[in-house]
Amino acid sequence: MTSNVVPLTSIARSRPAPAEGGGCSSRSCGSSEGRGDLPPHIWDKVKDHPCYSEEAHHYFARMHVAVAPACNIQCNYCNRKYDCANESRPGVTSETLTSEQAARKVLAVADRVPQLSVLGIAGPGDSMYDWRRTFETFRLVEKRLPDLKFCVSTNGLALPDHIDALADHNIDHVTITINMTDPEIGAAIYPWIYFNGRRHTGVEAARILHERQMEGLERLTARGILVKVNSVMIPGVNDRHLIEVNAAIKARGAFLHNVMPLISDAAHGTAFGLAGQRGPRPAELKELQDRLAGGANLMRHCRQCRADAIGMLGEDLSQDFTLDKIADEPGFDPEPRRLYRDVVERERADRGKAVAIASADLARVPDAPARLVAVCTKGGGRINQHFGHAAEFQVFEVDARGVRFSGHRKADTYCQGGFGDDDKLDVVLAALEGIDAVFVAKIGRCPKNDLKAAGIEAVDQYPFDYIETAIAAWYAERLGGQSAIA
Repeated sequence: MTSNVVPLTSIARSRPAPAEGGGCSSRSCGSSEGRGDLPPHIWDKVKDHPCYSEEAHHYFARMHVAVAPACNIQCNYCNRKYDCANESRPGVTSETLTSEQAARKVLAVADRVPQLSVLGIAGPGDSMYDWRRTFETFRLVEKRLPDLKFCVSTNGLALPDHIDALADHNIDHVTITINMTDPEIGAAIYPWIYFNGRRHTGVEAARILHERQMEGLERLTARGILVKVNSVMIPGVNDRHLIEVNAAIKARGAFLHNVMPLISDAAHGTAFGLAGQRGPRPAELKELQDRLAGGANLMRHCRQCRADAIGMLGEDLSQDFTLDKIADEPGFDPEPRRLYRDVVERERADRGKAVAIASADLARVPDAPARLVAVCTKGGGRINQHFGHAAEFQVFEVDARGVRFSGHRKADTYCQGGFGDDDKLDVVLAALEGIDAVFVAKIGRCPKNDLKAAGIEAVDQYPFDYIETAIAAWYAERLGGQSAIA
């Protein structure tokens, strides 16, 4: 197996250097510009964390190890599956690991994937309910890879019991899934919880869970630990209520709010899936996220990863690193990791100049309606993927105020065995609902014409350019402006 490093150098066109300055003017770490006005100690925590920084997810990879199979609550959207290689959603894993097996696997991945910067434990049960396995894994890994950042994801029920231990293990990032602050709504999401030695159901269960989640959130932020809150958007259940959730977590110091769409399919065997509960359409999710602007900072680049996910966000190398494929005592050379980080720092500086160019382009554009565009990218913040190879699209919104990351949309890969598949194209077009243009490194004549017939422009004149610069130049050109890009 080859390393999955994205080439970051020697692929950009030359650019005129802009004036110094720029950067984001808000605290949102979802900003693609990078640090913005984040304090140095916060930027140091998030700059290489692909889940806490939209800018970092272009460069760095995460790894989840499935060492925590036990769970203390039941969610109507969850069905923990084992030995499952064909699904990509939370709670799914191909194999559960002991702490020792997990440490060995992390070392093997770090040796072959130099982008790896974060080790997380997100189940497939709950990391804090199965706390012994969680903390032992971190203890073993820290001995060999002290540069890795550690994070955990939890439903929050057992969280208040382990705040001190999280701080002792230098865990700077904790994700809590909070879907409600109203127990009446919570009762429709959680059939039961297991707390203090017995099972609780209904509104009582949701009330206990809510109180424990708020306590854990408040105590974590008081210790200076960054907290990301995940919320599953369930149409007709909690979609409107998530505005109240956003306000509540902001008041308690949450760093990020990640509103995710419900994944609902009867084939998954979840209660919601079997009952026919639908997930939100992309436009509905964006509308809610837009309504939440001004509240807790939003994360829009989440991929709802498996419990054993490995690689850059939007990809999964977990099947390349099953236990049968790694050595009993894997070797590890730290030099490629060091060199990769040097390359990233140079690329960040270059990309910062590109973003400034994009801002200069858009400053000359008169006020006009915003456009939604999709991008085919393999990482690095560039347009570097063939349309037919894209399994997902990154979506950006652009107007005279700037280029803003809006989210991502999954779709089936159009090219199958080297040929376009018309059935797959229908799925792709559905995923591109509301999109004005798709930026690609390359696209065939037939799919280009099909997109045009659907009212979507295929833009292929910016291969390997930075995303923001290309989008800004395209928008300026469409509105009669003069682009800084020759």
